[in-house]
Amino acid sequence: MDRNSVVGLILIAAVIMVFGILNKPSKEELEQRQKFQDSIEASQLPATSDSLMPAAIADSTPITGDSIAALVSDSTPVNDTFAFSPARTGNREEFSLENDLIRVSLSSLGGKISSVELKKYKTYDGKPLMLIKSDTGSFGFNFFSQNRSVSTSQLYFSREYVSADSVVLKLDAGENRSITYHYSIKPDSYLFDFEVQFHSLNKLVAPNTSYLELGWNYYMLQTEKDMKSERMNAAPYYMFSADKEVESMSFSKDEKTNISTRLKWVAFKQHFFTCAIIAAGEFEKPTSISISESGEGEVIKSCAVDFSVPFNHHSEEATTYQFYFGPNHYQTLKKLNLNMEQLISLGFFGFVSKWLVIPVFNWLNSFNLNFGIIILILTILIRIILLPLTYKSFMATAKMRVLQPEVSELNEKYKEDAVKKQQALMALYRKAGVNPLGGCIPALLQVPILFAMFSFFPTSIELRQESFLWAKDLSTYDSILNLPFTIPFYGNHVSLFTLLMTVSILLYSSINMQMTAATNPQMKIAMYIMPVMLLGVFNNYSAGLSYYYLLSNLFGLGQQFMFKAFVNEEEIHKKIQENKKKPVKKSAFQERLEKMAKERGYQVPKKK
Repeated sequence: MDRNSVVGLILIAAVIMVFGILNKPSKEELEQRQKFQDSIEASQLPATSDSLMPAAIADSTPITGDSIAALVSDSTPVNDTFAFSPARTGNREEFSLENDLIRVSLSSLGGKISSVELKKYKTYDGKPLMLIKSDTGSFGFNFFSQNRSVSTSQLYFSREYVSADSVVLKLDAGENRSITYHYSIKPDSYLFDFEVQFHSLNKLVAPNTSYLELGWNYYMLQTEKDMKSERMNAAPYYMFSADKEVESMSFSKDEKTNISTRLKWVAFKQHFFTCAIIAAGEFEKPTSISISESGEGEVIKSCAVDFSVPFNHHSEEATTYQFYFGPNHYQTLKKLNLNMEQLISLGFFGFVSKWLVIPVFNWLNSFNLNFGIIILILTILIRIILLPLTYKSFMATAKMRVLQPEVSELNEKYKEDAVKKQQALMALYRKAGVNPLGGCIPALLQVPILFAMFSFFPTSIELRQESFLWAKDLSTYDSILNLPFTIPFYGNHVSLFTLLMTVSILLYSSINMQMTAATNPQMKIAMYIMPVMLLGVFNNYSAGLSYYYLLSNLFGLGQQFMFKAFVNEEEIHKKIQENKKKPVKKSAFQERLEKMAKERGYQVPKKK
């Protein structure tokens, strides 16, 4: 591997480091603690949300499920309206629907989903994994009736029908006028059906009203050990119904967007789990979505969405939705046929993960192997696939190493004339049949796999809470020592896999420098500084990722020694000398160099 190859590898490492730095929120962004923007109407953010988060943030009191419940109980009383006044009071009841995957609780207050538990997952500390907890957030329709504001999230629904897989709740407005919520669940599915029926509501809604507002306030709750990482991976997503394009909002700052295009779904995506609402047809425009960083307690971010639901003033109207409460698992989301698999960021070279890494990973997982073993086998398979490129790179490096004495001689001979030196070097390479970029190009062709793995491991829920050796969770960092202080650019813990990976890179660099023809002192220093800088980036990354790079480097070293044992450099030198005797055609690059030399008045040697 010559100088170009070394430069290529340094650039690859630099890109990885910059990528990691750019994905970290700034100090100002981390300290940003704002309320939802005042432009969000009161009908979108009910009293529970206005009194809930800002007060807790203002006095820096940690937010817990109990404190949230206490704040909700003291919220502003609902509006007293004529038709809906009987629903202002009532007995709060809870109803439960569940299958093998999720358990959903429904509350008669607001008729909303009051809690959601994913039964096959636990939080980082072994507790039940709740995507929604009782009395957090709000959900319901907002409209005007008899010149007064009505928010269904603050009114009591009554039980109409309850079975093992279905619950029907009714908000009675008297005189056969009502709003009915019909919830149902299917076996072995993370989807949860929701149908709304309006009975004679046209007698109550103002005649000039063409839309009702459907508002959902959602609080993302901590499920992972590293809250900072969770915040960096949490944001609302939405898909346009026309072109199926998926967009996301900011991951690092408060943001509000008003979307004037019809949507198919809106999802509140966390690191490994997602809550989403999906329209049976499409959500009419406009839709308003907000996200705000919470900062304290178990709430990592606050989100709100306000939909426009068409109202045609018919005596009977209905609208249907689905909720998705489940993991960010690529195959699970892909089966929905809603492009929701795009919630999982696979990076610029995502096609490599889609067509190579994920299928192989899932196939190996079907054998119920430990994930440390799966990563080991995956590394071996990838190394085998890359073997031809690796061998070609090694041979190009060997040829450059054989030519190094002649290259040094030309460098010394033409050290005062850069044009003549480059001209002489290209003539030497051409006669010897050596491509100076031969070692760099194969290395660059490996970049898609390098970056695919960089994106795959931190987002792979399969690694979540899977242990291997000393690492208790391969999806996050493997801390073997928690520091009582924070080291800038490094962190407050020591990741052993990251340390071993760094050592392997240093070892790999050292051996490569000995095997290559590179002699530039600055380049040697850079080759040793870069791994140390990467140490700070990878210290907070997935242990599975560091483990993979460690294995890849070790196998790479093994291949280097194997090639060296079987490649005879004397034979390579003999073949190069034979190539020099053969007539060669000038390349376009050589012709341009000679033209430049002639224009500057230099004597160009004739072809022999």
